Amino acid sequence: MAGLAHPKTAPSAGLDWIPRVWNNRLVRTTLYQAVLFGGVIWMFAYFTGNAVENMARLGITSGYGFLDRPANLPIGEGIIAYTPADSYGRAILVGLLNTFKVTIIGCVLVTILGVTLGIMRLSPNPLLSGLVQTYIEVIRNTPLLLQLFFWYVIVRQLPAPRQAFNPLDGVFISNRGVQIPWLEADAGLWWIASALGLAILGSLAYRRMAMARQARTGEFTPVLPLALVLLLVLPALAAWLFSVPIIPTIPELKGFNFVGGTSLTPEFTALLTGLTMYTIAFVAEIVRSGVQSVAHGQWEAARSLGLRDRRILRLIILPQALRVIVPPMTSTYLNYAKNSSLAVAIGYPDLVSVVNTTMNQTGQSVETIAILMAVYLSISLSISAFMNWYNRRIALTER
Repeated sequence: MAGLAHPKTAPSAGLDWIPRVWNNRLVRTTLYQAVLFGGVIWMFAYFTGNAVENMARLGITSGYGFLDRPANLPIGEGIIAYTPADSYGRAILVGLLNTFKVTIIGCVLVTILGVTLGIMRLSPNPLLSGLVQTYIEVIRNTPLLLQLFFWYVIVRQLPAPRQAFNPLDGVFISNRGVQIPWLEADAGLWWIASALGLAILGSLAYRRMAMARQARTGEFTPVLPLALVLLLVLPALAAWLFSVPIIPTIPELKGFNFVGGTSLTPEFTALLTGLTMYTIAFVAEIVRSGVQSVAHGQWEAARSLGLRDRRILRLIILPQALRVIVPPMTSTYLNYAKNSSLAVAIGYPDLVSVVNTTMNQTGQSVETIAILMAVYLSISLSISAFMNWYNRRIALTER
């Protein structure tokens, strides 16, 4: 009959929404991601269950209760007090602080020396530029682990304490490491540290005010004199107000070793030197490429105004070059933090070294590796977050 549809061509009631939903790109993308996420969770649960079952078969209890057990693990150096009778948790904390120490000090040195080397690389003096280029090429094309072994051997081949090098008063370099003057203070040192932090914040606030004033009036206000006064006066004032005795100690040779001051161990010295010398070669190339990305006309225009090259570089060139420098510098800092894990090769008790020993003694491989991954992930995310904030802060915006 003409008014009736053929049964085979009639639409399926209630199912015509499926093609429309499936053709929606957002729905398909969400579904694919949900399936992928579920697969990852299933794999993680499968391997975790397998590991727990194998550990139970071997009589190893899963969990993090081992962190409270005595470690019986000697650690040669650390920022906080530690004895082998302390727990595994404290031992891991000592290793973590050792990693922080070499990473923080190294990143500061890498920034200062790398920027200096990158600017020297652009020097019109062919001898200076050639020497820097040779250094960069040699360092960048040599394995880092080999360089760490090289510096460790160099430190160990230094003279004994009785024949130690004495480049400055109170500084001694020997096969026992580097001895430098230090300050001794009691628990009131926290007041001095707080005053120092307040001085740094005050210096940064004054610098921001000076920059705003210069942008508004064009007058340059020096920041360094006031910053030095704050950094010296506020800690001294805190020491006087809270009666914190600060006693400077100078290393002295007594018998076969040094007493007084503080010591940078051979392992720490070799690790810091090797990582820094390796990384500044990459930073120098980053700085060189960033400076060269700024049009040469910027130099010529600034020179026509009578500015010297030093102020041109600091006030005009580097602020524009930062948009090229900062992103790869983030990766460089991340690599420095992760490369510090090679400390285990030369005997420096960093986080990896302590965690490896803990894993061998307790058999808690899953838990210790999870701690290691969580720590390095946190360090990397923290560095990335700070550098992304700084990159947004110094970004050039058009008005």
